[in-house]
Amino acid sequence: MRWRMLEPYRWALVCGSESRSGDDTYVNIGDGDMELKHSASFNGAIIKEYRYTEEDYIVPGITWRRRRQYVEDKRFLSDFDTTLQSRWVEKMEQGLFRYPLWSLQTKILPGSVKYVAQLNVKRGVERRKPQDIKSIQEKFNPSQFNFNKMKHDEILFQIVRSPTEEGASGDSNPSHVSALPGSRHNRTLVVINVSPLEFGHVLFIPEPSLCLTQILTPDLALLGVESILLSGHPGFRVGFNSLGGFASVNHLHLHGYYLDEELLIESAPSKPLCPHINFHQLTHFPAPGFFFYTDGKDMTSVSRRICRVTDYFVTRNIAHNLFMTRGCDPAKSGCLESREGIRVVIWARQSCFGAKEESAFNVALCELAGHLPFKSEEDFNTLTEESVISIVKGHLFSDDDFNRLSLELVEHLTH
Repeated sequence: MRWRMLEPYRWALVCGSESRSGDDTYVNIGDGDMELKHSASFNGAIIKEYRYTEEDYIVPGITWRRRRQYVEDKRFLSDFDTTLQSRWVEKMEQGLFRYPLWSLQTKILPGSVKYVAQLNVKRGVERRKPQDIKSIQEKFNPSQFNFNKMKHDEILFQIVRSPTEEGASGDSNPSHVSALPGSRHNRTLVVINVSPLEFGHVLFIPEPSLCLTQILTPDLALLGVESILLSGHPGFRVGFNSLGGFASVNHLHLHGYYLDEELLIESAPSKPLCPHINFHQLTHFPAPGFFFYTDGKDMTSVSRRICRVTDYFVTRNIAHNLFMTRGCDPAKSGCLESREGIRVVIWARQSCFGAKEESAFNVALCELAGHLPFKSEEDFNTLTEESVISIVKGHLFSDDDFNRLSLELVEHLTH
C-alpha cells in the first residue's frame, strides 16, 4: 500500500465568493479500481479527484445487442461508470436532488425516427427557475445563480486528465497531456444536476472560479468526447446548450447522462462536407445538423474544430445545441453495430430569449437528438412523431438558410 501527498489545488473565487485553498492531504492510492483522491477544496470542502489517461478509453464500445444481453448485470460498465453512478446514487439517497428519480415512464413513438419519449413531470415543477437570457454573448453576472454558489455536497469528484509519461508510449498526440496548449483550465468538476432529466445526470463544470460564460471551449469539448470513451455504456451521452438555445445558467458547463435506449442519430446517414476533417451533414433526419466524427485518434484536433464552428455561431449571434454520442463511421458503407467512434452533432437554431416556461416542450439538445423529456402528461400522451417533427423544425433554420450556412461553414473550416 502506497501513500502520497497531493499538492493542494487552489480555487481563487473571483466572482464575489470567498477565496479558499485546499490543505495538503495524504490519500491511499492503492485501494479500489479507480483512483479517487482527496486533492482539492471547494468553498472549504475537500473534494475527491479522478484521474484518467487514454489507456482508460473503451474503443470500440459495446454494441446495443450485447448490452441487452447483460440485462441487469452491470459488468459491462467501466470504472468511470461505476464511480460516477455509485456516487450519484449516494447523493440521491441523501436527498440532495430537488426530486427523487430512479426510473421514468418511457415509450418509443411509432414512426421511422423512433423518438424516445419520457415523462418527467417533476423537472417542470421543481426545477430552479432558469435565468432570463437576452443575448448569446451575455456577460457573466455574479449576482445571478452560478456554480460558485452550489453546495459542495453536490460535487461527485474532480476529473483530471493525467499526462502521459514522456517517451512512455512514443505517442506525441497532444490529447494525451493534461490540457490543450494555451488552455485556461485542466481540472473540471463533475456535479449532480439537482433537477435530473435521467439517471446519472451530471454537469461537467470547468473551474467555476474562472466565471466562464456559456461559450464552449476546446478543453471542455475534448473532455466531453473523452468522457464518452471512458464510459462502457453505449447510452452515456454528453451535450451543450448555448445561450439562446435553452441554456438555463450562463456559467460554462456540459450535460452528461445515461439514456438506456438507442437513438437514430447514432446511425443516421450523412453527406461529407469536408471529408479530410471528418465534417459531415446529417441527412434523412428530422433535425438537420452538422457533425464531426472521431475514432478517438484525433480528439484534440476535433475539439478545436468543434469550437471553430461554435465560435463562428457566437460571432454571428446564432444559437446552437450540441450532442455527443457513440456512433457509426460515416465514411463506411452501412453501419457497424459497434458504434466504433464518436459523433459530435451541432445544430444551428432559432434563438429563444427570455426565461423559458419549464412545463413547455422546449427544443434543446435532447429533443434535437431524438430524446424527448416531457414535463406534461398531456404532451406525453398526445404528441406524435409528426407533431414532434413539426415543433422541432419550427426552432431550426429554413432549408435555404441552412444550405447557405452550410456553404459558409465549409468556407470557414477550409480557410
